[in-house]
Amino acid sequence: MSNPVKRIVKMQFKVEETANFINIFLESKPLIRAFPGCNHVELLRHSEDTTIMFTLSHWESEENLEQYRQSELFKSTWAKTKVLFREKAQAWTLEEFKP
Repeated sequence: MSNPVKRIVKMQFKVEETANFINIFLESKPLIRAFPGCNHVELLRHSEDTTIMFTLSHWESEENLEQYRQSELFKSTWAKTKVLFREKAQAWTLEEFKP
């Protein structure tokens, strides 16, 4: 099993769709948080451009994250979310670096 990871997803929404995404996130957050291996989920908003949002999630392992990404929960949430974008999302999976 791999080390714990953090996942950051940057999403840029159409102005008129930002509130819709917030509603989707609020509905999905407890379900994502309850997913095996998920320890934390939060939504962050850019301080100057409020149509840019980031999700930050903490996972026990990259395997847990991948299981979530293959789940029906992810697929249905992502399908509702990606149609709201004004630009393609960017995502990074990161692990703590200890030199």
